[in-house]
Amino acid sequence: MRAIIGLWRWRHNPLRRTTDLVEAWLALAALLLVLVAAPLVGAAVGASAQDALQQAVRNQRKDRHQVAATVVKRLTRGPLAPDPETSTARDARSRVTADWTAPDGTPQHGTVIAGLKSPRPGDHFPIWTDLHGRIVGRPLDSATALTHAVLAGFGAAVLSAGLMEGGRRLIVWHMVRRRYARWDQAWDKAGPDWGKAGTGS
Repeated sequence: MRAIIGLWRWRHNPLRRTTDLVEAWLALAALLLVLVAAPLVGAAVGASAQDALQQAVRNQRKDRHQVAATVVKRLTRGPLAPDPETSTARDARSRVTADWTAPDGTPQHGTVIAGLKSPRPGDHFPIWTDLHGRIVGRPLDSATALTHAVLAGFGAAVLSAGLMEGGRRLIVWHMVRRRYARWDQAWDKAGPDWGKAGTGS
């Protein structure tokens, strides 16, 4: 809005300099880019991220399987971690040795984190594995992927708007520096006695 007002103000003003008009047009162009180009960039980045993340969701659903594991024994708490943030009490009391069968039919045995508050031998709990029974993380779900894509698009739009505004400010800063440099040159030509009585100016 300030750009439009600035253009209107400088349209027929006798005090208008060329740089004033350029600055007003630059502000208007930056405003239009922020309102039009930034959302388009955000939409493009969001759509691209959505495609990639949904493909990852499909791949993970195909490659990861939930199987039932059976507690063999509960592991005792390990040595205290120096940083309490690195290990939660839930992780420490849920570490167990368990048996499970991989989706390809091979028996597996190992140490896992059980989603049980007080696991006992023989308790069953779900874990995620690959086809060969190796422990993997839970697959990404579609809603989480969509959230990440929206955040990526929003971040790209905000970043591109910031870059456009930053570019405008940088150009205006250079214009103002040149303007001040020309004023300094004009004052140097006028001399230190400009405006004093009897100097002939």
